[in-house]
Amino acid sequence: MTILDGLFQGIIQGATEFLPISSDGHLTLYQHLTGNSGEGALFFNLMLHLGTLAAVFIAYHKDIWELIVTFFAMVRDIFTGKFSFKTKDENRRMIFMLFLACVPLLAFLPVKDWVTKITEDSDIVVEGLCFLWTAALLFFASKCVKGKKTAKEMRVRDALIVGVFQGTAIMPGISRSGSTISSSLLLGFSKEYCVKFSFILGIPAILGASLLETKDAIESGIVIEWAPVLIGMLTAAVVGYLCIRLIQYLVASDRFILFSYYTAALGAVVLVAGILEHLWGENIVDLIARLL
Repeated sequence: MTILDGLFQGIIQGATEFLPISSDGHLTLYQHLTGNSGEGALFFNLMLHLGTLAAVFIAYHKDIWELIVTFFAMVRDIFTGKFSFKTKDENRRMIFMLFLACVPLLAFLPVKDWVTKITEDSDIVVEGLCFLWTAALLFFASKCVKGKKTAKEMRVRDALIVGVFQGTAIMPGISRSGSTISSSLLLGFSKEYCVKFSFILGIPAILGASLLETKDAIESGIVIEWAPVLIGMLTAAVVGYLCIRLIQYLVASDRFILFSYYTAALGAVVLVAGILEHLWGENIVDLIARLL
């Protein structure tokens, strides 16, 4: 992998992590078309996710700092006997709900190796189907009646549902931000809260996945080219920050459905390309080049 590959994939990751069109799906597709798929592709993808994680900390630094302060206040209350699950404090309730929304991720751990094989294989049919699923989810969320609920009205059931939808984004082509924002909208939460909750919820999920994959990479002896990785991470952080601001505007202005049209078209193209690859037994790029 070259530094230019790292730069291009950093741009793709930064643009697609927060726009609800699946960063994993786009990275897997790029790697498939350029011959960069295979062993180590998932590790590189997760390192790029850490780059976009930095963008979340920058964009929501005030909210994240308030949650950190509140968390340690809750820890203090536990040791002083003042802790209670019943609270009207919005930050405390958000911490409860963030924790609960992460619980369903444990149910997806058993299929981690299977998803790794899909990400690193030479087949893109699954990615095409997943893009179409994302398109359908975004479409229904765009058409639903928008609610006004925030952390104060969020219940255990709501957090677990959003967590399950986040878990499905382990599949390349299913957008994590698209799944969590859409499910929150369908549950009746305000547009602003849906975006904020989605991006902050991604922090523990991405950190956990990155730690697990780093451990696996070290144990398996994968050779890591750090120059492309670092370039990609930096690029993903910068582009990611700009796209956070963009998605905040698009969700607030009810233009979320545009991403449904895009992922539907992309999913159809990828699905057809994957089927053609199966029929002819070669990469779609090589097939087109041979026909031309």
